[in-house]
Amino acid sequence: MLNNIGLPGLLLIAVVVLVLFGRGKISSLMGEVGKGITAFKKGVNDGTKELEDDAAQVAKDVTPEADKDKA
Repeated sequence: MLNNIGLPGLLLIAVVVLVLFGRGKISSLMGEVGKGITAFKKGVNDGTKELEDDAAQVAKDVTPEADKDKA
């Protein structure tokens, strides 16, 4: 269904959305979307750092006592 929408169709949709919502509403909506994306990226980075920190704390030396002096 969406494969048949060309450039004229997309332009028509953009004009209709602009007329319905107005320029100010669309710009504020895009600002909120940008803030949401930034918050999501920050959350992903914080989660990754937390997992890396936990993995570093959990890492133990499991070498048998007899083999520790051979290394």
